[in-house]
Amino acid sequence: MENINLNIQEIRPEGAVITAIGVGGGGTNMISHLAKTNPHKAIKLIAANTDVQHLEGANANVKMKLGEKLTKGLGAGMHPDVGEKAALETYEELKQTLSGSDIVFISAGLGGGTGTGAAPVVAKAAKEVGALTVSIVTKPFKWEGGKRTRLAEEGLRNLKAESDCIIVIPNERLLSIIPKNCGFQESFKIVNDVLARAVNGISGVILSSGANDINVDFADVRTVMSHKGLALMGTGEANGDSAACDAMRMALESPLLDNISIKDAKGVLVNFEIHRDYPLAEIAEAMNIVDAIAADSEADIVFGTCTLKGDAQQDFVRITVVATGFEKEVVGDTPSVQTPADKDLEHSRKSLQLRRASGESYHASDDYSLFNNDSIDVPTYLRNQKD
Repeated sequence: MENINLNIQEIRPEGAVITAIGVGGGGTNMISHLAKTNPHKAIKLIAANTDVQHLEGANANVKMKLGEKLTKGLGAGMHPDVGEKAALETYEELKQTLSGSDIVFISAGLGGGTGTGAAPVVAKAAKEVGALTVSIVTKPFKWEGGKRTRLAEEGLRNLKAESDCIIVIPNERLLSIIPKNCGFQESFKIVNDVLARAVNGISGVILSSGANDINVDFADVRTVMSHKGLALMGTGEANGDSAACDAMRMALESPLLDNISIKDAKGVLVNFEIHRDYPLAEIAEAMNIVDAIAADSEADIVFGTCTLKGDAQQDFVRITVVATGFEKEVVGDTPSVQTPADKDLEHSRKSLQLRRASGESYHASDDYSLFNNDSIDVPTYLRNQKD
């Protein structure tokens, strides 16, 4: 009998395997907060720290002690070199724990010892096991001192070198969205919520599986998120007849985008969280805003939707926009740009007004045609509807 060689690959019915790992005190706090947001059950939560006492209070599926021999479980202080050595001591365990992941989200607060020093090592381990590596980090407030800022900037450069994509959230920018009378603990809860929304937003476009959801292939998300350089995110939510457009503009005008236009991005990922009966035409009109801004660019643009859980209002929309591949230094808090985002939004408003006047964007067939260009991937859901 003739020998036949079969190349058999395991088919994982659950889809993409996603891991979120918090490194250090700030990263561990984010993971604990993420656990409270009812994330998709497919997301594995890991807390990794040199401070054993802090680690014990973490809410995570897996708790990893970094460098227990080196630090004796007492933390790394403000010494990133200790954090790095601690992660290297636990390197093989890190690789084993992250093995099998398609995406690894790494969260850390930069400027201290463990998060700053260990996060780049964790990112390297994630890349070695073949995962798309997305780092989501905060930079310290200015009032935390020059030393912490310098440590954060050095750690950011090291992390950038090991990450496929790095989303930087300067705490100083968050002051513009935190109410002045907001307490200390509540303020950091808002910080953690921004980080958690980044994980849920990106994961949502892949893992959504409801009958009315539009999900995106993991390969498409990898394309968008693999553009090297700075990545930024914006969020928005709104109610009412034009909720999708209002939420989209809010996301694109978010202080977290630092007044940088998405037309300078190499990739854009948009996630809509909506009621199951929310009109597709409204989503299409919101995507028209993105299209009007990025029409002249070569950006890879993907979007998806996921159904809100619980008793969500039918006219409520929450949007997360992640723009990747900016060719700017990731260490500056206020990059200078030649084309502010608000000018592009004004241009998009005028463009939409012209489309409305001509009746373009209020017909389902025309809304579908929005996606018939090379820069926007058409999900199978939409193609089937159009066919």
